[in-house]
Amino acid sequence: MTPDNLIPALRDIVGPAHVLTGDDCAEYESDWRQRVRGKARCVVRPGCTAEVAAVVRACAQAGASIVPQGGNTGLVEGSVPNASGGQIVVSLRRMQTVRAIDAANMTMTVDAGCVLQSLQDVASEAGMLFPLSLGAEGSCTIGGNLATNAGGTQVLRYGNARELCLGLEVVLADGQIWESLLGLRKDNTGYDLRNLFIGSEGSLGIITAATLRLYPQPAAQLTAWAAVPSLQAATALLALSHRHLSAALTGFEVMSQEGLRLVDSHYPHLRVPMWRDTMWCVLLEASDSESEAHARAQFEHLLETAMEDGIVTDAIIAENIRQAHDLWHIRESITLAQAAEGPNIKHDVSVPISRIPDFVAQTDAQLQALAPGLRLINFGHLGDGNLHYNVQPPAGADAAAFVAAHEAAIGDAVYQSVHRFGGSISAEHGIGSLKRDHLPHYKAPVALQLMRTIKQALDPQGLLNPGRVLA
Repeated sequence: MTPDNLIPALRDIVGPAHVLTGDDCAEYESDWRQRVRGKARCVVRPGCTAEVAAVVRACAQAGASIVPQGGNTGLVEGSVPNASGGQIVVSLRRMQTVRAIDAANMTMTVDAGCVLQSLQDVASEAGMLFPLSLGAEGSCTIGGNLATNAGGTQVLRYGNARELCLGLEVVLADGQIWESLLGLRKDNTGYDLRNLFIGSEGSLGIITAATLRLYPQPAAQLTAWAAVPSLQAATALLALSHRHLSAALTGFEVMSQEGLRLVDSHYPHLRVPMWRDTMWCVLLEASDSESEAHARAQFEHLLETAMEDGIVTDAIIAENIRQAHDLWHIRESITLAQAAEGPNIKHDVSVPISRIPDFVAQTDAQLQALAPGLRLINFGHLGDGNLHYNVQPPAGADAAAFVAAHEAAIGDAVYQSVHRFGGSISAEHGIGSLKRDHLPHYKAPVALQLMRTIKQALDPQGLLNPGRVLA
């Protein structure tokens, strides 16, 4: 196979209609945030695992590097081609088959291109729950979720994508297929290959299918919105919620006043509650296995206790599914409101929950000194220590110019502060190319060497998503 006859060979594998070139590649060449745009040699859209394997073998023979892509909703510039014009984008979007549902084993086996929301619906129709939930669930794919070890709003109860996966099918860099989709909860037969590929961002293999955990549907699910006077109060409310609700607590989100101000400004029809009178709001979700009455009684007792203790100043409990959806829609609209406001700087970090209030206070002050007037849009999954610590330029400033001038210094300051507080520079979005050059400063040299050794062993030609995760 030579580079000159690669595209004809790819057309033979997947059919001419599924090899895109030129302007037809445009939607696959830019990231969701429109920060970077690359140039693909072509986009290949295989329809099954055998076609993915054949595509990878052809690319390996031609020495062409591959960028695996799912829904292309990532935030770390890890799923689009570089500017060379030589990379092959392999899109898994055509692979949307639900292969099997095993009700007794409480699993479903699905193709990697299945959209997350469709899998939630399939599980629900089968009388079960697939709990992975995040803002992009209407367009992100399960293969991408696993490749980045996505988190979302219910990690507190059900864990990241890694904890929700029992088996994988992966096409390796030489075109071999590793298949382990049995759905076993216990398999102590050597190295944990499944978890090696989850979170590897397509740099070790291309995930083509997965066997996923399902759960019983709760008898009731309730949502509450609470105003808290400080982050210290929010962490105290989290501890109280754990004591009162135990495993029934499935979501605990925190939102700063400035973030909710943006939502109110750009989407006034959402009617954001309480934000004007408090610095922080919390969104809580509880799933109850008994009844709605039982869940509501527990929630009411929790919030009454929290008010008596002075850690909640006001609260509402959604009266129906529509109200609960509206509250969650407000939380999910913070990112959209930031985009509507203009260019901004994002950080997806994790810090031990007990240290989050001090981390935010110290880092906020440091950044205000660095660039006076900037707006801090802090929100995220306080229940698992994951903050989206974002920066909006000062009101009225040239946002693009501000980001260009300050992004590097602000990023360095945030990551150094995260490191001081014992945290991670990437909680759920991955490394991609955006954080690749930061990683060596915050990852132990031994860990980096182990990662490079694994990369070399599984992808000796360096053809799978090169330049991502590792420099």
